[in-house]
Parts: sequence; structure tokens; C-alpha cells
Amino acid sequence: MAETVLITGGTGMIGQRLTQLLLAKGYQVAYLSREQQSIPNVKIYRWNIEKKFLEEGALREVDYIVHLAGAGIADQRWSSKRKQEIIKSRTQSIELIARRLQERPYNVKACVSASGIGFYGADTGDTRVSEQSVSGSDFVAHVTRHWEKSVELIDTMGIRTVKLRTGIVLSTEGGALPKMALPVQWGVGAPLASGKQWISWIHIDDLCSLYIEAMENPQWHGIYNAVASTPVTNETFTRQVAEVLHRPLWLPNIPSVVLKTLFGEMSSLVIGGNYVINQRIKAETNFIFQFNDLKIALLNLYGK
Repeated sequence: MAETVLITGGTGMIGQRLTQLLLAKGYQVAYLSREQQSIPNVKIYRWNIEKKFLEEGALREVDYIVHLAGAGIADQRWSSKRKQEIIKSRTQSIELIARRLQERPYNVKACVSASGIGFYGADTGDTRVSEQSVSGSDFVAHVTRHWEKSVELIDTMGIRTVKLRTGIVLSTEGGALPKMALPVQWGVGAPLASGKQWISWIHIDDLCSLYIEAMENPQWHGIYNAVASTPVTNETFTRQVAEVLHRPLWLPNIPSVVLKTLFGEMSSLVIGGNYVINQRIKAETNFIFQFNDLKIALLNLYGK
């Protein structure tokens, strides 16, 4: 009988691609969703985090849990209300699952949770950051610490738990890449701020393969930096996108002050940067990245 993977946040960009790969491997896939909906080959269970409601039977046949749920950190300006929503959407969701798992015996073998390299802070300069590096002190780091702490509830129950601190996920279906590529496509692309800030990125297929490997391989446990092995500067990233899209870059860099005016505190996400090393994946696993070169990743995504 096929094993079942329960995904929170399954309708998001990562969840959809992961679902395709899981179904292709013969898994059964289920989602937790606020709304009753119909998705081919996916079983939908209802939940309401605010009301602490989880549909009966949602966890009964589950072999693996993948926790992707969370309000988009760059979708809206960071008002106080929005900040609370960003944190609660990541923590209360997995806490609800943990409470239900505590109520009766289940057969969950592993839980793999999203996390973010924002754990280290929005800007770590040129410092090479590994899984052993300390947490930052800004809002993004605050969110990620709470996120990871809530997932530990699953770990304390004896269920093997993996947290993937993810960099910028490259996909043409959503996330940062379409937003970064749009000005380039219009012919008004330019590096942001100094252009020297590091971007630690990962192709969506490599990320989804990491989720599956972390799920299936009992040797995986704890925190891993889910990034390709070749971070690039913002300027290099912008130039590579322009090259792949055959567009010129005419403009000077967009100054930090303009970005701060447009995005407020959230501008730290693009003004800052992180040079993140996937140390544990390299040293402790046999995982092989398909896309470790940015240009090859972009050519793949844009079908060139």
C-alpha cells in the first residue's frame, strides 16, 4: 500500500511542485486546507487554525508530514498586525497538529518542516554562515526562531524531525524570481542597493528533492541549510537573469533609500544578504544537486 504524505501549505508554489514529484514516485498526497476544494489525486482535509479545528481522520493514515504553511513574508508591508500573522501562520498550524498527535497513537515516521535562512538575520554581510552560526536579532530571525521552536513539539514526541532553512527559491511559478525578473524583462532591470549583497538560492526541483530525501532517509535529523553551493551577489544575479532573457541592463543601481521608501522595514530582505553554506548536506549526506550553477538553473526554468 502506498505511503501517505500530509502537506500543510500544499497549494503554495513549493507544495504544488512537491506534490507532482511525490505523486510521480507513487505516494498518496493529502492537504490540510481552510476551504473545501477539489484537487486531482489529492485528498483534502479541513482545518481552521484560529478555531483549533482539524478534521477527524486527517492524521489517521499519515506516514509523513511536510509543514510548508505560512503567510508570505514579502507579500505585504510589515504592519504590527501583519507581523503577528506571519508568525502565527507558521507556529499555530504545526502546534495544532502536534496537539492532535499527542491525543492518540499515530504512525507518523517523520516530519519535514520549512524554515528559512532568515534565521541568521536579513543581512550577514560577507560572513560564511553554516548551520552552527548564531541567530540574528531582526524580525526575520525572530520569525524563524519561533517557527523552528514550534516544530520541536513534534520532535519531542519521538517523531524524527527535519528543518530545511531555505534560501531564495527559484521558480517561474511564484516567489522571488518573477518579481526580480520583471524589471529586466521590461528593460529597466538594475542591481539593488550596493549590488554586493549575497543571494543564497536554490532551484525549486532541488528543494523538493531535498524534502523527499529528508522524508525518506532516516539518517536525516535536525537542521540543514537548503541552498545551492554557489551563492552569488545581487549584481551577478541580475546580470545572469538579463543574459538568459536576452535583455540589456542600462540603469545604475537602485539606491537603498528608494527601496526603504517603497518597502519600509521589509526592504531589509533585498538590501541585506546572506552567504549561506550547505555544510551538513555536503558533509553528512549523499544528496546531489541538479542545479548548482545559477545560469544552468535559470536556463532550465526559462526553457532555454
